[in-house]
Amino acid sequence: MKGSAAPIPLVPEPVIRRAAELGRRVRAARIRRKWRREDLGSRSGLSRTAVEAVENGKLTTGLGTYLQVLWALGLDREVELIADPGLDRDGLALELNAQTKRVRVQRKLDNDF
Repeated sequence: MKGSAAPIPLVPEPVIRRAAELGRRVRAARIRRKWRREDLGSRSGLSRTAVEAVENGKLTTGLGTYLQVLWALGLDREVELIADPGLDRDGLALELNAQTKRVRVQRKLDNDF
């Protein structure tokens, strides 16, 4: 059908809350520095509306935009902890479990009868 949009997938509530909380933290950091949104925008190379989208936790805002804002605020170093394989308890547990299982060597079948 022409002009019909694809259905928008539902976003889990925890994701919405985390984005909103990140936006509040960015806003608090900006205010502590006594910067206007325009100031943060110019320091990060973004527009005032992009900064506003980050502060509002808008989920359609790109990750790069969030990273630029965090960089301009000097808060980008902590991003290294996100999805750090060393902090992935579930993944490490699964990996350890897989390593303790016995690995069987496949033998070729002898089909000569």
